[in-house]
Amino acid sequence: MDNKSLSHTKWKCQYHIVFIPKYRKKVLYGQLRNDVREILSTRCKYKDVEIIAGAVCIDHVHLSVAIPPKLSVSKFMGYLKGKSTLMIYDRHPELQSKWDKAFWARGYYVETIGNITDEAVQKYIKEQAEESRKEDSKGTAL
Repeated sequence: MDNKSLSHTKWKCQYHIVFIPKYRKKVLYGQLRNDVREILSTRCKYKDVEIIAGAVCIDHVHLSVAIPPKLSVSKFMGYLKGKSTLMIYDRHPELQSKWDKAFWARGYYVETIGNITDEAVQKYIKEQAEESRKEDSKGTAL
């Protein structure tokens, strides 16, 4: 994925996200699996989130996504899990319990995906600071 841009921002924010149905029930198969795949894809497009890769497994979902910096990961996940639950129950009312309205478990796992290491970023920042000090000592004009 190349860098993307908003009006005044260049960005490349990629995340690996894993979330599960409540109690890690093994329910994501057959037509429900297809519906979950379609619902998640639709909801991501609505928020301008690009799905780089994804897998709906029998008891969990993996997503590799690019989320714009104007949208926090936690707000996006709240939106994605909340709206998808309503849509799943709309298509599969037999899954809904009158005592428990949640389809997805409360938490999720997230990690950033980058093409450079933390050490490389620190080295780059250090080099930029050293270069800036050299320029200051030369007395160059702006």
